[in-house]
Amino acid sequence: MSEIIVSSKEMTSVLESLFIKHSFSKDQAALLAKIHTESTLDGIYSHGINRVPVFIDYVNKGLIKTDVIATKTASMGSMERWDGNLGSGVLNALKCTDQAITLAKTHGMGLVALKNTNHWMRGGTYGWRAAEQGCISILFTNTIPNMPAWGGKENRLGNNPLVISIPRKEGHVVLDMALSQFSFGKMQSLDLKNEELPFHGGWDKNNALTKHPKDIIETGRALPVGYWKGSALSMVLDMLATLLSAGNSSYKIGLKKNETALSQVCMCIDPRTFSDQGLQENLLNEIIQFTHDGPSMSKGESTFYPGERTLTTRKKSRLEGMKVNNKIWEEILRLLDETKS
Repeated sequence: MSEIIVSSKEMTSVLESLFIKHSFSKDQAALLAKIHTESTLDGIYSHGINRVPVFIDYVNKGLIKTDVIATKTASMGSMERWDGNLGSGVLNALKCTDQAITLAKTHGMGLVALKNTNHWMRGGTYGWRAAEQGCISILFTNTIPNMPAWGGKENRLGNNPLVISIPRKEGHVVLDMALSQFSFGKMQSLDLKNEELPFHGGWDKNNALTKHPKDIIETGRALPVGYWKGSALSMVLDMLATLLSAGNSSYKIGLKKNETALSQVCMCIDPRTFSDQGLQENLLNEIIQFTHDGPSMSKGESTFYPGERTLTTRKKSRLEGMKVNNKIWEEILRLLDETKS
């Protein structure tokens, strides 16, 4: 696979220009460019730079509206409902995460349920954002049906990503996981490299489990994490996102030609509401240390808490630049040149 080294400064500049050319305001474009670059810096290419061409395609089709912002539709003290008005999923999720943080710092806990939004790209973005503001967060979204319920042959569930973050002085804990064994973004990244999955990730056209990402992408049938357990968790998250936001379920989203008008939930807790912050930090470190101290399966390997390796990847990417797929980068530059002309 051909790759090119791109610095964070260059990527941010190129993306900001691209988003401005596609009718986002300068502030919105700068924020979108920052988020896509940060995801790539953290090694999440699938929902960072690799996702930009798809994002622009959705903008061009009018599926992502550039002239709207999320609006509050109901307020119930520490809980609110918002309508994304089919705007950018990133901008909507940032706005609602910040509002949930504000509610948490006012009430101790805050919940914002969002309907009619678009793909939020990397869900971990909002977990890191909450943690950096000192808040615990639980966030989730539904998606288009892309997994069969356990025992079924047809896709009836979304892989509904779940994010949980916990602030910590020595490094925030951030869990960011789709409820498929591998996210479709991850599978697309491996397919670009002509690499197999390390474990079975879904079914091929012959209904056989496979490690070939291309075969799974073609069928659109991903394997739920934990088999029947992941299937059940996916269904419950879809129920909660739909009920709390009064928005679309995965079923309704699947009736559309494209994945749009999603439902999301952001819940934040301010741990400073409690008076034992020192104890909280000690308890977190106790759990992490106990896990780190355990023997590894293979020599030279170790265990990590969620988010630990992200910090290492981020530091390395800032120093050395990011290895971007040449085909993806050329496509982004072509999109920018087309817009200029």
